[in-house]
Amino acid sequence: MKIFDTHAHYDNPAFDMDREELLGSLRDNGIEAVVNVGASIKTTKNTLDLVSKYSFIYGSVGVHPSETGELNEEKLEWLGQVAGRDGIVAVGEIGLDYHWQEPDKAVQRRWFARQLDLARQVKLPVIIHSRDAAKDTLDIMKGERAGELGGVIHCFSYGKEIAREYLDMGFYLGIGGVATFENAKKLKEVVAYMPLERIVLETDCPYLSPAPYRGKRNSSLNLPWVVAAVSRLKGIDEEKVIAAANQNARALYRLS
Repeated sequence: MKIFDTHAHYDNPAFDMDREELLGSLRDNGIEAVVNVGASIKTTKNTLDLVSKYSFIYGSVGVHPSETGELNEEKLEWLGQVAGRDGIVAVGEIGLDYHWQEPDKAVQRRWFARQLDLARQVKLPVIIHSRDAAKDTLDIMKGERAGELGGVIHCFSYGKEIAREYLDMGFYLGIGGVATFENAKKLKEVVAYMPLERIVLETDCPYLSPAPYRGKRNSSLNLPWVVAAVSRLKGIDEEKVIAAANQNARALYRLS
């Protein structure tokens, strides 16, 4: 069993008590690789530290829509510089989040477009965060020709119609703990509908633990629950899900 966690936040304070011990246990428990995702300037710096310390951890650099109020040209330039470091495989997580009132939607849209442009400059795929902002996210991505960049729609949360748009653009869809929730009808329909060649597994840990641990701290060790859910929804063997998702993750992040 070799599972690739395509989206985690191991620099989060939720792991301060046992980070080294937990990360040290992953490979013995079938977790082959992890991408730690930057969501602000600070967490991008934390990610760079983790990437330099652990051979199986890759990283992404970027500023989450909810943190775009901190961005300026100087910080964007810094992101471009560190994007070239060894082990950095994507720009993200970037996108739009209209669930909260701040930052202003115009601010989010501006820095989303700028970070898509940054990804084009540094020739890396993108990790997209989109919450309660389906139309604007899609419009900006089409306008910026994001299909040329490639990437993943992390924690995909929309229906089949939006899924089809992204799949047609060549994007992968990140599937995590939500797929195990009883009330996740829309997402389960998407998983059943989408091609196996476009699924990647993710935790978004410490968030979004699968059903048996809902509300508790998540980690890559919980990914077998997600594998089991995908296996059921697609009517295929769990080993096939793991093998395909691993191959997809490597293609997404352009790892040999």
